[in-house]
Amino acid sequence: MKYIIFGGDGFCGWPTSLHLAAIGHEILIVDNLSRRKIDDKLNSNSLTKITSPEERVKVAQKIVGDISFVELDISTEPDRLRKLIRNFQPDVVVQFAEQRAAPYSMLGDSERRYTVDNNISGTHNICSALIDEMPSCHLIHLGTMGVYGYSKAFGAIPEGYLNVKINETKKDVDILYPANPGSVYHLTKCLDQLIFQFYAKNWGLRITDLHQGIVWGVNTDQTIKDEALVNRFDYDGIYGTVLNRFLSQAANGFPLSVYGTGGQSRAFIHISDTARCIELASKSTQYSEGNVQIYNQVSEVKSVLDLAKIVSEKFGVEYELIQNPRNELAHNELQVSNYGLRSLGFEPITLSDGLLEDVKTIASCTSERFLRENVLTSPKWR
Repeated sequence: MKYIIFGGDGFCGWPTSLHLAAIGHEILIVDNLSRRKIDDKLNSNSLTKITSPEERVKVAQKIVGDISFVELDISTEPDRLRKLIRNFQPDVVVQFAEQRAAPYSMLGDSERRYTVDNNISGTHNICSALIDEMPSCHLIHLGTMGVYGYSKAFGAIPEGYLNVKINETKKDVDILYPANPGSVYHLTKCLDQLIFQFYAKNWGLRITDLHQGIVWGVNTDQTIKDEALVNRFDYDGIYGTVLNRFLSQAANGFPLSVYGTGGQSRAFIHISDTARCIELASKSTQYSEGNVQIYNQVSEVKSVLDLAKIVSEKFGVEYELIQNPRNELAHNELQVSNYGLRSLGFEPITLSDGLLEDVKTIASCTSERFLRENVLTSPKWR
């Protein structure tokens, strides 16, 4: 099949592009390279030294599969986007091209506005272009578990929809799970859901929305084939996901920084599973016209403190509780259904000593790029 991977140069997009190319698909990466530009501005500094998109694609073409690259901003260049879709005729498009960091979206006015402008406009421009240029195309979107919030007000979190009883009619209906965003970034993902519901209802656009947990890890079977293919590894307080931050801190003898009590329970997934889940979703026949198919793309649930204790005990580093910069519950319980993807054959990778050691080894080998001052850079939510 032919895939367009919007945001294919990013942390999740790049390994997904490689995985799909390796199993024989034709991949076109479309990216505005904004993550690289933000990296330069913030000096957030990937631990791994990543090569240019041109060099990445050149090497991937030789040793992985059919991958090409176009630099294009889908949020500000809708005419170029439409032409690209018309010319390439994709079977599947994957929307990774959203500003992905909750802390970045809370830095200040310009970052809040950029996150909304980039994420919402980009997603809507894809939907609008598809209904005119390629209405049979399957749109897969990388969402977030953060759209649900993190309380058990409605019990265990289902996959996208909540079944409720209407008092007046005594009928059961499924409604979109009530949104409860915790940042401007999460707010954009909630707004994405409404865009998708409308385009599916009004034009019958086929859409799969994957509500993903926090990603950890760095490399996959394809990214380790050549140093030019290595994935980025963020460890700072703005873009570094919590387990990757802990492992890079451990590799450099830095106490693990636990926000608040560490009682925040979150869903997690390994980077390799992100790529596999896109493949499973694109092959799925579980589709009802006019409805958005929603899956919870998660492997397991852990509290932040549990993670800190695992890393602390394994690698002999201390952890410390620090003031939480985020406006969130100090403690929550989390139950998440991932039945949908499991029914498609998803067998998740879970935390193991071997995987933790792999990531810690990468962090150790790249320790010359570790900047201690980048660890605690998260802005305060209010």
